[in-house]
Amino acid sequence: MIRTIPVLAAILGAGLAGNGIFMLSSPEAWYFAVPGVTTTGPFNQHFLRDIGLIFVLIGLGFVYGAVRPGLRVLLWCMGAIWLSGHALFHFWEVAVGICGPEVLSRDFPAVTLPALIAVAFSVWSFRRADR
Repeated sequence: MIRTIPVLAAILGAGLAGNGIFMLSSPEAWYFAVPGVTTTGPFNQHFLRDIGLIFVLIGLGFVYGAVRPGLRVLLWCMGAIWLSGHALFHFWEVAVGICGPEVLSRDFPAVTLPALIAVAFSVWSFRRADR
């Protein structure tokens, strides 16, 4: 696990950064390519690029943390906090009636699962930080 977790975190980071690069380079294509996004509101190029920057930075944080153990806890926890907030926001939208509960299963692979994985990696890195 000592070597596996950083590799998996780097893969997660590459995926997050890749998503962000897609959002930055082709926001309209991203908007129409990702299931359910069109139901969340009208296309907004500026907003998508803002969020794309966040995904690139978080992704690079996971990749860099994979190769720099001394920074791992900080970088992975910061990414996990944002990803978790994003996932909780999706749950909040259901709770207040903005979206129906069916969106939770649709969004799970791209929203909730990465947050859960990031939290697990962060806990792992925190537990190993004293060693």
